Amino acid sequence: MPEISRFYGIIIRMFYKDRAANRHNPPHFYVIYQDNEDLIDIRTLEILEGRLPKRAKALAIEWQ
Repeated sequence: MPEISRFYGIIIRMFYKDRAANRHNPPHFYVIYQDNEDLIDIRTLEILEGRLPKRAKALAIEWQ
């Protein structure tokens, strides 16, 4: 999976053709922090799947 950004231990990744897109439909990116992996909708910044700690989520949303 291509890595777009890395900061404070948070990794942002995105696929051009992602199989998860068939389940969720909206465009999204992955946020990986420690043992957590979340999918975040690009348009609404809503977490589609997973549970990031509050601080990691805030940093990932600010990155967007």
